[in-house]
Amino acid sequence: MHKDLSPEHVQPIDKGDEFQFSCHPEVECFTDCCRELELALTPYDVLRLRARLGISTGEFLERYCLFEVADEEVLPRVYLGMVDDGQGSCPFVSKEGCAVYEDRPAACRTYPVGRGAFRKPDGRCHDLYVLLSEPHCKGFAQGQSQDVGQWLEHEGLEDYNAMNDATLAVYQHLKVSDGIALTELQHETFILAFYNLDAFREALLADQLPVQEGLAEQWRQEIADDDKALLLFAVQWLTWRLFEE
Repeated sequence: MHKDLSPEHVQPIDKGDEFQFSCHPEVECFTDCCRELELALTPYDVLRLRARLGISTGEFLERYCLFEVADEEVLPRVYLGMVDDGQGSCPFVSKEGCAVYEDRPAACRTYPVGRGAFRKPDGRCHDLYVLLSEPHCKGFAQGQSQDVGQWLEHEGLEDYNAMNDATLAVYQHLKVSDGIALTELQHETFILAFYNLDAFREALLADQLPVQEGLAEQWRQEIADDDKALLLFAVQWLTWRLFEE
């Protein structure tokens, strides 16, 4: 998350392990963690943020996001663009704190815990955790102790983790692990279906995109007004379009 995060500040931690941490405006370093970031956004992050701002996913991507396809990676990454203010600040941070706090990205919610999730061969997800004990952060001297599970519940991560884990069917597909080469058009298809979800929904409902045979009518009804159903459908659709068709 932070560019200068060194290995000695990343400590493995179990879900039942306790740590002391709290963040609030009275902490000396309040909002420092909202600067100098490389904050990758998940599809669900974008859905929540665009709803919070009252704009479309297309407008959100255009106004706030950067896209990158690293040489060693198969799929594009979407990053939150930082403000050019000499501090690399998040566009949603102010002296008062986070302006989109209730819908902030999963990485911000989890901090100072980091979560990694891995898809097993049977499709189930396994997760692991680390504690990001950055020396500049004064939050570790604040508040009461809690374990990782309590922290995740307190920060409202249930929906975020569930939806992010669902997308692993694409991100950790066997062909991605094998380094399949995707075309520029396939990269655009990935961005459409996973990130520009309002445009994806519109195209689907207008029958402008191919779909698998036997698409149930209930899917059309659900994706019309349910963002979670739309993203879950996008997982199935992208798996078919990128790896199986």
